[in-house]
Amino acid sequence: MSENIRVLTVDDSASMRALLRAALTSRGYNVSQAEDGVAALEWLTDNGSDIDVIVTDINMPRMDGFGLIEALRGQARFRDCPILVLSTESSDDKKARARSAGATGWIVKPFDAEKLDTALRRVTH
Repeated sequence: MSENIRVLTVDDSASMRALLRAALTSRGYNVSQAEDGVAALEWLTDNGSDIDVIVTDINMPRMDGFGLIEALRGQARFRDCPILVLSTESSDDKKARARSAGATGWIVKPFDAEKLDTALRRVTH
């Protein structure tokens, strides 16, 4: 099922990171976390080969989700890594911008743990 799927969640909200960790670990995912795009890139520099999918917020300090997606898609090793956006934003222009940056999919907060699980399994299999 979702065992051994390694997920990096990127969100500036500590409470959202805690919710994501609880929802995903209870379903068997191996979860790592970063508080913004800069922290995510730093973590991925050391651990990137160990990640199967990235779930990122859009609105974050230092580097937002758009910048993170663009930075990752510019690196050969992350060109094909699934990246899901998890955001309170839901406008068509934001979704289009995320798609053009290279996002694989979009999930609106507050997230439904079952739908998130389904989305993660869909993009990792």
